[in-house]
Amino acid sequence: MTDHTPVLRLEDIVKTFPGVRALDGVSFNVLPGEVHALMGENGAGKSTLMKVLGGILQPNEGRIFIEEEPTVMTTPVQAKAKGVVFIHQELSLADELTVAENIFLGELPLKSFGRVDWGTLYDDTNAILKQLNVGFDAKTRVGDLSIANQQMVEIARALTVDPKAVIFDEPTASLTDAEKVVLFDVISGLQSKGVGIIYISHRMEEIFKITDRISVLRDGQYRGTLNTRETNEEEVTHLMIGRKLDLSRNESHHELGDVALEVRGLSCGKLFQDVSFNVRRGEVLGFYGLVGAGRTEIAETLFGLRDPSAGQILLNGQEVRIKSPIEAIGHGISLVPEDRKGQGLVLGMNCRDNMTLPQVDDLTAGPFVSDGAEIAIFDQYRDKLDIRTPGWRQTVGNLSGGNQQKIVIGKWLSMRPEVLIVDEPTRGIDVGSKSEIHNLIRDLAAQGFAVIVISSEMPEVLHVSDRIVAMYSGRVMREFTSDEVTEDSLIQAISGITGDKVA
Repeated sequence: MTDHTPVLRLEDIVKTFPGVRALDGVSFNVLPGEVHALMGENGAGKSTLMKVLGGILQPNEGRIFIEEEPTVMTTPVQAKAKGVVFIHQELSLADELTVAENIFLGELPLKSFGRVDWGTLYDDTNAILKQLNVGFDAKTRVGDLSIANQQMVEIARALTVDPKAVIFDEPTASLTDAEKVVLFDVISGLQSKGVGIIYISHRMEEIFKITDRISVLRDGQYRGTLNTRETNEEEVTHLMIGRKLDLSRNESHHELGDVALEVRGLSCGKLFQDVSFNVRRGEVLGFYGLVGAGRTEIAETLFGLRDPSAGQILLNGQEVRIKSPIEAIGHGISLVPEDRKGQGLVLGMNCRDNMTLPQVDDLTAGPFVSDGAEIAIFDQYRDKLDIRTPGWRQTVGNLSGGNQQKIVIGKWLSMRPEVLIVDEPTRGIDVGSKSEIHNLIRDLAAQGFAVIVISSEMPEVLHVSDRIVAMYSGRVMREFTSDEVTEDSLIQAISGITGDKVA
């Protein structure tokens, strides 16, 4: 980090929406060549502040300075022209266009008579992609890329200009460990050129690995800035949420019930093979493994989204064959998907309609859906899960990530499932809401639900699980109880090292 004039400075920014003061006099700056983390709970104001900075929203009060020059940015294009590039968490790519067309959208190099200079376009794009060390080229159709590679295309957009400041909003949410290394190298390269980096992430290990300073927002207000090397996770968390969290491992020992779900020798082509496990009522069974280990694919098979090629699924000791999600729901299996926005919610609908969507047919009064029955279900689970929303009419897309996740969980709990599968329960959720979701999962188990949790985060799977199934390359490597598992043994198992206790 250097000690020069800030490349970017915000002074007393206020942004209000009807009935909400989203930003309340926030000041913030980023120095040339530094990585400055911006942290806070979902709903703290981080995204609103960055949208103001990126020209998407205009502040009601306050000023923006670029290299100490007062600046007004009314559009993202104007912000980019002034050297401020915003890489969004939510992908904003056109699937049918090539990588090159997406990266230079709106800025395509032209020949005479307005014709696109395709040669220059592809050459310039491939030069950028070479910096990112990706395995695709300029002519690749974006819709054919994985989500992780689409994220790399978003990052490539920032390299088309000579930026003064680059905003990264949860950039690693969809990246593998190898792709994270490439991203951090790109950030390091930008730092060496004097570019200021604003880094928004809920992942503490990343924050403490690559940032120089950490600024915290809470309830739309600036709460302070800390030097990363001089602070710790506990201090940052306390600044974010105003309280301490219980980050201890799961040591609950409530009585377990009968086996609710048993899987014997389940396979699905090359995705996973010969998987066997069971989960009892009152138990949380964790699944842990690297990307591609087959965890999500197992959940999708249990929920009827994939056809197994071999094996048996037993519910309450009776074999069942599940051909569709409707059949899974009928058998008492519910799935909270990994992608809550894409698969778990209809973002333009209100909270009530999202929560009751799977059971609309059961809530009809004649030809119409019973508003009273829907509202009663919403009210019950809003109170039960502590969902923070002004009311059922609130559009789900306007809720924080943590409250959106609670809506999805409430939707499936209202179906009274035998088995609840939760895939990546806290992805993209702040540390305070993570704690609430973890406590909720433990409470559901205590109420007698059989819960399966799939997570890529070791602290999470250790914290909530009674037993942990470790997977590698489509196979179960080991099964641990919560009192015997260690971080080293878990890492060995998901790396393909079987040890002395093979499942």
